[in-house]
Amino acid sequence: MAVTDQSQASELPPVLQRPSKGFRWIFALLAVLLVLCAGGVYFWANIETFAEAPSAHQVVPPTLGLSPEDRDVLLGIQSGQQKTADEIAELIRNVGAQQAEVKRISDQIAALTQRIEQLQNPALVASPAPAASSPSVRTTSKPAKRDVRPLKPQGPISVGGAPLTAEPSTEQR
Repeated sequence: MAVTDQSQASELPPVLQRPSKGFRWIFALLAVLLVLCAGGVYFWANIETFAEAPSAHQVVPPTLGLSPEDRDVLLGIQSGQQKTADEIAELIRNVGAQQAEVKRISDQIAALTQRIEQLQNPALVASPAPAASSPSVRTTSKPAKRDVRPLKPQGPISVGGAPLTAEPSTEQR
């Protein structure tokens, strides 16, 4: 019988004689995928417990299971966090003070700009009233006329700064 089993085993193609290694890899991959899916479902169902984090204002008491070195490190981290929080609060106060200063300066610039515009427009500015017999009566005078000058000078212009001589007339030739 052993001879017949060997002859039957040899008649099968080599792929069918023993299980392939690819089947084992597919089975292992499916097992890993199943474990990952189960972990994802567990995480999704309990996401609230994972998302909850202790707030920064809660003081965590040192646990009894820590070594003295770990406690010292933990206290150092907590004091560093408190120092950083104090520095951030100070920076926020400084930014608020600077914003108030910028607002004050902006208001001053707006007032000065308005004053400059008033001075540039003499029609809007009332000239001081002459002394009258009755202090309750105010009189306004017309604004003074400005001396109008031509924009371009007449005659020859010196570009280099040298003095110009008058053009010789026809009589002098």
